[in-house]
Amino acid sequence: MATYISLIQFTDQGIRNVKDTVKRGEAAIAEAEKMGMKITEEFWTMGAYDVVVLFDAPDDATMSAFTLKVGSMGNVKSQTLRAFRKQEMEGILAKLK
Repeated sequence: MATYISLIQFTDQGIRNVKDTVKRGEAAIAEAEKMGMKITEEFWTMGAYDVVVLFDAPDDATMSAFTLKVGSMGNVKSQTLRAFRKQEMEGILAKLK
């Protein structure tokens, strides 16, 4: 499984309904599982981003489908980063010639 980090900001709708953010997080966990993914950590944060979420997903297409589905609900917008663990990065670097 690939690892992803999503940096999430509440939309105007999302901040108006901020009291539901934990419930929305639980719903996101359930939806991710239905799509063959796993949310490994959720952090509510201060600063430029309101939430940071760590995911394991089988591929970029699945991750993209998930973020589009969640984004279409109107509560959040996100930037998603593909993350590489140390061992994965060592494999990438081994390909440099």
